Amino acid sequence: MDGKVAIVTGGGSGIGQAVALRFAANGAAVRIADINLKQAEAIARQITDAGGQGTAHSCDVTDQRQVREVFKGLFARERIEILVNNAGISHVGTVESTTEEDFDRLFRVNVKGIYNGMQACIGHMKASGGGVILNMASIAGSAALADRFAYSMSKGAVIAMTYSVAKDYVQHNIRCNCISPARVHTPFVDDYLRKNYPGREKEMYEKLAKSQPIGRMIRWMAAFLICAAKSWICG
Repeated sequence: MDGKVAIVTGGGSGIGQAVALRFAANGAAVRIADINLKQAEAIARQITDAGGQGTAHSCDVTDQRQVREVFKGLFARERIEILVNNAGISHVGTVESTTEEDFDRLFRVNVKGIYNGMQACIGHMKASGGGVILNMASIAGSAALADRFAYSMSKGAVIAMTYSVAKDYVQHNIRCNCISPARVHTPFVDDYLRKNYPGREKEMYEKLAKSQPIGRMIRWMAAFLICAAKSWICG
């Protein structure tokens, strides 16, 4: 990734943090866009302290005007070749226990947020010769998971949007893919265990991890899909 510039939304924690650090270690300049600027700045410092290039940018992915302004400012300075739409939230609940407020919140962040990122970036990529878009989906978008009604809805939409953008823009040298992780060890998991299993966090974490076929929580394959050598992978 030497010389390439990547925007990673939600790069201040969890999967986004891991992606940002991996990309920087592979030579990319990483622009971390996160609603929590302090967390984004901490990761940017970690990257620069290690000799890499990282900057932090305050960005609420649900606010289309703000996304456009942040991205436009970056486009004015450099060519963005990589967009990782990672910012997202989770929710536990069935269709009965999911309120309208819950449903709308999941849609705004997990669906509209990714739409905003792609719409803001696609014109720049077309004009500058192409790029790679990577959306963070989930196995919840294609397989039935208990108590994940609204979350599954949102991630199913991410998969569908990925297919559509891949089809529409492959002739513009823009590849669009998504990753569908299973359980990943993020702050959401720690908060969930702390709230629901006080005093049993370690025990329940091990139980969740061992439910994976591979026996541990999966992190990411983002660098693989971005790599130029994998340029035949699209959609």
